[in-house]
Amino acid sequence: MRRRLSLILSALLLPAFSIHAAQPERCGTKQPSDAEVAAIEQAVAKGKKGKTSAVIDVWVHVISSGAGFANGEVSDGMIRDQIRVLNESYNGRTGGVNTGFGFELVGITRTTNAEWFTQLVTNLSVELEAKTALRRGGPGTLNIYTVDGGPYLGFAYFPSILADPTYANLDGVVLDWRSLPGGTFAIYSEGDTGTHEVGHWLALYHTFDGKCGSKGDYVADTPAEFSPAFNCPVGRDSCAGASQPGLDPIYNFMDYSQDSCMFEFTNGQTARMQAAWAAFRD
Repeated sequence: MRRRLSLILSALLLPAFSIHAAQPERCGTKQPSDAEVAAIEQAVAKGKKGKTSAVIDVWVHVISSGAGFANGEVSDGMIRDQIRVLNESYNGRTGGVNTGFGFELVGITRTTNAEWFTQLVTNLSVELEAKTALRRGGPGTLNIYTVDGGPYLGFAYFPSILADPTYANLDGVVLDWRSLPGGTFAIYSEGDTGTHEVGHWLALYHTFDGKCGSKGDYVADTPAEFSPAFNCPVGRDSCAGASQPGLDPIYNFMDYSQDSCMFEFTNGQTARMQAAWAAFRD
């Protein structure tokens, strides 16, 4: 598998690297409050438990500050490659399980707006203005926005945002344009920021949420993890001796490992995403 071969090479050849030193944070998705978590869990628990297959329509909104890649212009080829990465990640071709989800690009919009490009991530009113103008489709349509991510490679909203009429238009995924396949973020430019953020869009938490506690990320088959993993720290066990056994899930798309290290979702994550789809988006 492409991911397994590349992560071995990365572990052998790449020097130690901290994402904090030279690149943005992996993910800017806001950690839900206890009340929000309770609402999400209640909805997911009521979701259908049967196998779900869904092809998700995707709109990609390219926001730039001017002409050229340096100003945020992403090519159609990079967008198609990002959709390919989503499909490979979610259908198990990278080495994980088939989640039952596929993705189909149905449209691309292109907007030149320097304020939206530079401030969408840091200014809520700008974000709401831009997304209200650009968002397409309903709860089951994935809207992806490419901008200057500022401090983050990307972020998303949990599907519970749809219940808030004031902020429902925020629903979707935001990606720094340089994180798409062929971008300029080196070990974070294979498109897995997109895979990670779509996981949040489908109600997955980070693998390290809950640290070494019993609930963790509310998925039974992802081992407990005290803190995010960076690079590809093979053999890491940050919850050694805790009640939740197993090495850290550094290969999981919901950790912070470099793109070449990530290749899997689990059966438990698949069941959760399918229940969330039925509860919030179907």
